[in-house]
Amino acid sequence: MHLTVLGINHRTAPVEVRGQVAFPPESIPRALGELMALDGVHEAAILSTCNRTELYINRENECADPVSDWLCRFHQLDLSTLQPHFYRYEEADAVRHILRVAAGLDSMVLGEPQILGQMKDTYQQALQIGSINTLVNRLFQHTFSVAKQVRTDTAIGASPVSVAFAAVSLSRQIFGRLENQTALLIGAGETIELAARHLHDQGMGKMVIANRTVSRAHDLAAQFNGYGIGLDEIPAHLAEADIVISSTGSTAPILTRKLVKKALVSRKHRPILMVDLAVPADIAANVATLDDIYLYSIDDLKHVIEENMRSRQEAAQQAEEIIDVQVDRFMAWTRSLLAVPTVRAYREYAQSLAEAERQKARHQLESGKAPQEVIDTLTRNLVNKLTHSPSVNLRGAAAEGETGLLEAVRTLFRLKLNDTE
Repeated sequence: MHLTVLGINHRTAPVEVRGQVAFPPESIPRALGELMALDGVHEAAILSTCNRTELYINRENECADPVSDWLCRFHQLDLSTLQPHFYRYEEADAVRHILRVAAGLDSMVLGEPQILGQMKDTYQQALQIGSINTLVNRLFQHTFSVAKQVRTDTAIGASPVSVAFAAVSLSRQIFGRLENQTALLIGAGETIELAARHLHDQGMGKMVIANRTVSRAHDLAAQFNGYGIGLDEIPAHLAEADIVISSTGSTAPILTRKLVKKALVSRKHRPILMVDLAVPADIAANVATLDDIYLYSIDDLKHVIEENMRSRQEAAQQAEEIIDVQVDRFMAWTRSLLAVPTVRAYREYAQSLAEAERQKARHQLESGKAPQEVIDTLTRNLVNKLTHSPSVNLRGAAAEGETGLLEAVRTLFRLKLNDTE
């Protein structure tokens, strides 16, 4: 058996190329079926996200590799076009790569946790389809255990390293639990979408998304059980907001001091956390002079993010050390599989001898022989039959000067020789 990873990711290919080899969820059952039908392929799993597509394959050592060709055929692409973007890892390098991916060490954002959930989805789908067995199944289980160890024993995911995540973390620091809070998100681009996702994951009570294009606000809000409004509706909803996060392309401030002051009066001066992630600013600078307003700019958060990134890089070094140990441990397990056929054959051989002697002993008891005599005979015969063939071979090895076999048997059975021998 031979473990292989074939992939393409954000480091090796631009987004338009990654999109060409991505697998929509509904296509994966058919894809796994085709992969399993390839000559020499025994197990297969497919991980496909916006940043990477990877095939995890257990195949025959000697078989020609048909996987790259199949991937191009499946997506109706030319191999020569995709070949420069592929990476391939074999055996221990494949194990190390998978562990690094699960731990977030190969992600666009170092240490991000989402990839582990995506890998668990990959595992469950392959398990349900039946495309993984002993080796890849065990590899996934080992991977999840190592990823948990990395999260527990290092600070790889402890500190936010995106402005959206930092804004949400700041909200948690100020308000604690968010179930009873209302968030107003202004804009509908990638940053706001990421902030909305983080808030939703943290149990945000109520979410309002305001955008110049109202339909886009509605579409984004629907993903997180919120509701969308136009920018012109902000004055009617601002007083509801405990948290305001803004990131638009506006050239002039959207929230003025006058507008915010009016909202504070309606709130009876309950505080508002405001995080302005836009450049130029969406929130007028003099808003910060109002009592009960806590205003943070993108520059405020960038300093925190730089410190956090340094912390994650230090944690990543510790994670790499953990992974090195765990790669060796997994490869030792795979090598132990080589002994399985021999162990099974030896046990079957011993069982057959024991069964033959048991049948003889039963007949002897039925014929009236004394039980003690039957037991002594069974024991003597079984010992003789179990040791006869090994003894003959050991004497032959000694005669030929093959001392390695003698030493191997001493180790195998933990034999201690008398000093006089």
